[in-house]
Amino acid sequence: MSLLGCPLSQILAHHTVYFGGNNKSFILGSSSSSLSFLAPLEAILFDIDGTLCDSDPIHYHAFREMLQEIGFNGGTPITEEFFIQRISGKHNEQLCEVLLPDWDFPRAMKFMYDKEAFFRRLAAENLQPMNGLNKLCKWIEDRGLKRAAVTNAPKPNAKLLLSMLCLDDYFKTLVLAEECDRVKPFPDPYLKALVTLGVSNKHTFVFEDSVSGIKAGVGAGMPVVGLATRNPEELLLEAGAIFVIKDFDDPKLWSALEKVENKAKITPGTS
Repeated sequence: MSLLGCPLSQILAHHTVYFGGNNKSFILGSSSSSLSFLAPLEAILFDIDGTLCDSDPIHYHAFREMLQEIGFNGGTPITEEFFIQRISGKHNEQLCEVLLPDWDFPRAMKFMYDKEAFFRRLAAENLQPMNGLNKLCKWIEDRGLKRAAVTNAPKPNAKLLLSMLCLDDYFKTLVLAEECDRVKPFPDPYLKALVTLGVSNKHTFVFEDSVSGIKAGVGAGMPVVGLATRNPEELLLEAGAIFVIKDFDDPKLWSALEKVENKAKITPGTS
């Protein structure tokens, strides 16, 4: 397996990678909401859906309507709890098995393509950036940090959302899980982002809102800050999030960023 022509063995040689489980050994000695061990910070990686924007309600609406049309669950609309537990954060190929196991794969994928088209029509009218996103983007840019958007979403969705958020130029690196050997919750998309940006997982962290995304970031050896956009905080912490914030205005986040920045300014021999 390779990422951007880089053998996985080579990636493993340069990055500490964790596969599966709630392995937080890379943050031993840090407080639960600290990122100071990452200093000097090199890069920040972002999921898109539910992280840069609160798009899950739009996905939920699209799935609810289309699944009801085909008689899923006896024609009873799916609940938001079902969406969070069974759908949110998963790649469409995974959802074919979860939602439509009795359908042949091409037919199930056609349903997913139609759902994504419906989502894009709805998103074009209803999408809003996550609170505090513009402030955070400016903070990152002012400090010259590298960044990438890393998503399980299909390319048309990812492009649309970044464009609507006016971030298509800001995120010059877009990693699509569908172009990796394995999608989230496997670490491949985040490993590819590290290789593309030329940064270390020891100086990079991730923003994610889903269990599968958090597992992917942790699996790639990075701390993940969870966003409790729709998923319960306890669920995100169980998946391996180092701490959880409400949105990008959360004081907990800005306190952590201030600490990592201050630590980077301390030089050896300075008391």
